[in-house]
This record gives sequence, structure tokens and C-alpha cells, in this order.
Amino acid sequence: MSQARTGVYPGTFDPVTNGHVDIITRATRVVDRLIVGVAINAGKEPLFSLGERVDMVSEVVADIPNGDGSRIVVVPFDNLLMEFVDSIGGNVIIRGLRVVSDFEYEFQMAGMNTCLNPEVETVFLMASERNQFIASRFVKEIGRLGGDISHFVPPRVKERLCRRFEGLRQAERLTQPGRAAAGPYRVS
Repeated sequence: MSQARTGVYPGTFDPVTNGHVDIITRATRVVDRLIVGVAINAGKEPLFSLGERVDMVSEVVADIPNGDGSRIVVVPFDNLLMEFVDSIGGNVIIRGLRVVSDFEYEFQMAGMNTCLNPEVETVFLMASERNQFIASRFVKEIGRLGGDISHFVPPRVKERLCRRFEGLRQAERLTQPGRAAAGPYRVS
């Protein structure tokens, strides 16, 4: 009997996008169990806290078939990816590729990970055509400037982003009252 394939799909998920959801859904066809590892990654200065990101990913995953914890589990982590993979008994890392430029970075990362643990395979899934251009940083920028992000993120994630950006706009108005109308945000 072959060993069960436990995959880990790591990321910051700040926020989780439709592209992430697509990779998660498709990864369930490749592995028997999928751990969505939400990284702290303080270096990226996330918009949402680790707990908020775990909650968002958990909400979105619950809508995916078998996303109720039987095949897809969301787990935060704050250590080296290969240590995390080992701690949960993983044997496959899932990585999504949107564009050719992603490949160089991911290829180097896969090589380093193989040096750390040659028993863990990295599987690359190409983004679906409709999601190739979606990046969390672009979604945040569009949302921050008042643009429509409904095509890029699940509805509940859009609601959280809109609330967060409104809170940031209100905080800016309080700290810089004369600048609110002239600032980078559109006031609706």
C-alpha cells in the first residue's frame, strides 16, 4: 500500500485571493490531505494579523468540497517551511505559479528545500488562465484606492478588506484632518 500524500500549501494569504482558492481546490486532486499553512511572514508587513488570515482562509476553505477539516486543514506556522512540513507529516509542497517570473524564485526555493529534506517533493500548479494576473499586493492596492476587488477575492474576503480600508481611511482623517479630501483615498 502506498503512503498517503499529505500536501502543504504555504503562503501569507494577505488576503486569500480567488487564485489561492483555485490552487487549493486543484491541489486536493493531487494529494490525499491538504494543509494550508498560513505563514506569519512579518517581513511582508501584512495588512491582517495571523489570526485574521487564518480565519479568512478557514472561511473560504469551508466552501470547498471536503473543506470541513476532513481533507483540507488550515494551520498557522512561524518556523522554517521544511520544519513545518516535517512536523505535520507532510511529504508534498504545493506551489502555485502565475507567470514565468514566478518560476525562477520557486525553482530556487524548491532546490533549497530538497537540500533540507530530499524526501519532500515540490509540485507546481499553474494558475488557471482567469487567475494568472491576481496578486494579493495588487488586490490590496486596488482596494486601498477604492477600486472594485470583487473579481479577485471571495465575497467574505472583500467585506473584510472593505472594512479594513474604511478603518484606515477613518484613522487617517483623524490624524490628518486637513488632508483627508486631498489624500490618496477616494471618499465615497
